[in-house]
Amino acid sequence: MLQQLPSEQKMYRALINKDESFEGIFIVGVKTTGIFCRPVCPARKPKRENVEFFSNPKQALDAGYRPCKRCKPLREKGETPEWIDQILTKVEADLTHKWTDQDIREEGINPNRLRRWFKKHHGMTFHSYVRSRRLGKALGQIKHGEDTTQVAYSHGYESLSGFRDAIKEMVGKPVSKGKDTPMVHLNRITTPLGPMLAGATKEGLCLLEFVDRRMLETQLKRLRKYLKCSFVPGSTEITEMAARQMQEYFEGERRHFSVPLELSGSTFQQKVWEELQHIPYGATRSYKVQARNIGNVKAVRAVARANGDNRIAVMIPCHRVIGSDGSLTGYGGGLWRKKYLLNLEQTHLEK
Repeated sequence: MLQQLPSEQKMYRALINKDESFEGIFIVGVKTTGIFCRPVCPARKPKRENVEFFSNPKQALDAGYRPCKRCKPLREKGETPEWIDQILTKVEADLTHKWTDQDIREEGINPNRLRRWFKKHHGMTFHSYVRSRRLGKALGQIKHGEDTTQVAYSHGYESLSGFRDAIKEMVGKPVSKGKDTPMVHLNRITTPLGPMLAGATKEGLCLLEFVDRRMLETQLKRLRKYLKCSFVPGSTEITEMAARQMQEYFEGERRHFSVPLELSGSTFQQKVWEELQHIPYGATRSYKVQARNIGNVKAVRAVARANGDNRIAVMIPCHRVIGSDGSLTGYGGGLWRKKYLLNLEQTHLEK
C-alpha cells in the first residue's frame, strides 16, 4: 500500500506542518474518526498511531474511510470552487456588465473573499479579470474586421478615447496596430498535481505549466518576446482540448496527445523538444542519450538546459529524461511531480 510513497516519518511531518508541497502525493486516513484528508487539512492533527497513509483517495475509500468535509480530498488540487464557477458563468454571459461590490454581495459572495481568491489563483483582482476578458473579446472582434467605434460602445465604454487607451495599456500599442498583435488566451486547468496555466494562440498550445513553478513569470516574458503577443484570460477550443486530454492522461486513458502545439524557441531548443516527444509513454532516456539522438553527443548540458526551458509540461515529456545513473535529477515542476508522473505511466503501462 505504501509503495512509491515517501517514508511514513516524512509524510507525518508533512501532515503536522501542513506542507502544501505534498499535495497530490499522499492521503491520510484518521482511524479515530474514520475520515481521510489532504496533507493540508485545517482540522486538528491526530497522533501518529492513529493515522495511515494512502497514495490516492480510492485506496482510502476502499479501506473504509469517508472523505473529510473540511478539506474535501475528492476535489482536485486547485479545482475551481462552485461559488467561483457561479460568478464566472454570469461574467461570461455579459462581459459588458460593470460589477460592483453590491452586485457581488447579491450573489452571496463576500467581495474581499473574491478579491483574495483571484489574487492568489490569477495574480489579479476580480475586477481586473473582468476588464481583461472584456478587452480581450473586444480586440478579437476588431481583429475580425468589426468597426472599432461600434465595438467600443457595445462593450460599455462611454468614449472611444477611453476604449483606445484601455487597449493600448493592455497590448502596448494603439488600436490600429494592436489589432495585428497576436493574442494568447490563458486559462487555468486542474490536475491531480495542482493547477496548470494553459496558453494558446489560434494556431496551437504554446504554454502548459504548473502555476507554482518559479520560472513561470520568466517563461511568460520569453513567450511575449518570441510571439510579440498580448495575454488575455479566457478559454479557447485549444485550451479546452488540452484540459480534456490532460484529464484522460491522469486517468490512464491517454498515452499520446493530439493537441496542436506552437513551439517558440531557438533551432536547437526546438530540435530537443521534438526529440522529447519521441520518448515512449512509460519509458525514460538519459540526457546523454537525448544528446546522441539529436546528433551531438557532447551537448548533454545544452540538452538539459533546453529541457528546463520547455514551456509545455507533460505533453512534451521532459519528465521522462533522467540522469545516466538512474537518478531523477531536476524538474521545473518539482521532483515529487516528476516521480508521480513516471510512476503513473509505469503503473498504467503494466495494466
